[in-house]
Amino acid sequence: MTKPLSERILSAFGTTSEGEPLSAKALLHLGNRAAVNQALTRLARRGLIIRLALGHYVRPVQTRFGQRAPSVERAVQALSISLGETVTISGGAAASRLGLSAQVPVRTVYLTSGPSRILHFGKQTVELRHAPEWLLLEAQSPAGDLLRAAHWIGAEKSRELLAAGIPRLSPPDREALARLRARLPAWLAQSISDVVVAGES
Repeated sequence: MTKPLSERILSAFGTTSEGEPLSAKALLHLGNRAAVNQALTRLARRGLIIRLALGHYVRPVQTRFGQRAPSVERAVQALSISLGETVTISGGAAASRLGLSAQVPVRTVYLTSGPSRILHFGKQTVELRHAPEWLLLEAQSPAGDLLRAAHWIGAEKSRELLAAGIPRLSPPDREALARLRARLPAWLAQSISDVVVAGES
């Protein structure tokens, strides 16, 4: 006897890792689009899966203390791979991660090469904000983090932030940051030249 569609969909989610999203399109081998969409909506309403964004769902994580949403970082990175987008942390988060800012962002924001949208992790919301290609360079490296932190702080304070951040980079990361200058806005390229290149002379 064939299992109901909702059970087959839940079984598909059971094979995913934490934060790995499934889309309605990835489940069309189980039923037609309308039926799959309806089943996903019902499962989300019952709390058996979590609707991240339109058409994309993840399974909640079961712990000994109950059910929780998956790791935001894991889910965002998995979604970016699934959609073929470049995604990285925002400038404010980058400054905090590098120890250059004590500010705690009110909202979790990631920069993306894709369209801007809001993701839902239970009661928590995460913003994916479209960014120009140059702001996504070195997406997963300390050099890129410092670039985004300098952009976030603005032209007036960028040299000061770069001067504090450069010593925290390895020599290869410093070289990577210097190589990015030709692809950056003039003010940011100048700030990097003033601090990185001048510091090497």
